[in-house]
Amino acid sequence: MSTEHMLRGQLWLTSLLQLASLPSTAEAEPIEAHEDGSCWLTMGASALTPEQISALLGTQGEVLDSIQYLINTTLNMGRAEDQQQPYTIELDSYRARRQVELKNMAEQAAQQVRQTGEEFEMTALSAAERRQVHTFLKPYEDLETSSRGQEPDRRLVVRRK
Repeated sequence: MSTEHMLRGQLWLTSLLQLASLPSTAEAEPIEAHEDGSCWLTMGASALTPEQISALLGTQGEVLDSIQYLINTTLNMGRAEDQQQPYTIELDSYRARRQVELKNMAEQAAQQVRQTGEEFEMTALSAAERRQVHTFLKPYEDLETSSRGQEPDRRLVVRRK
């Protein structure tokens, strides 16, 4: 089934780029290559201008997040939960760099909670980034995570169990 999802995602993203008249391609990575089970789709940056890359990324990845939201909503709509596939959209290594930042932030939050015993709130994270931090902190058996608040002010909370 992963090949089907990869092809559907790649076709969807390629169509979006063509409709936007952007000279880019979409490459899919095997789902098994990522610990979060997401199908990563990478937009080729080599034919894009720096301005186009900047516009596709947006401030703090907001445009990239919007494209990712659209693909996830569109391709998973009407599918049973066990048939849904999460997609991650990558451009110019933004997600890879951000993933390193998120891991560092998660480790710092865990360390602070362990030292102080007080809960720690992480703000300014997208829903996908909150999901990643939940995943990063899952192995910490003495800690738990949850989300609090309503969008756009939803926060991830790290606390002792």
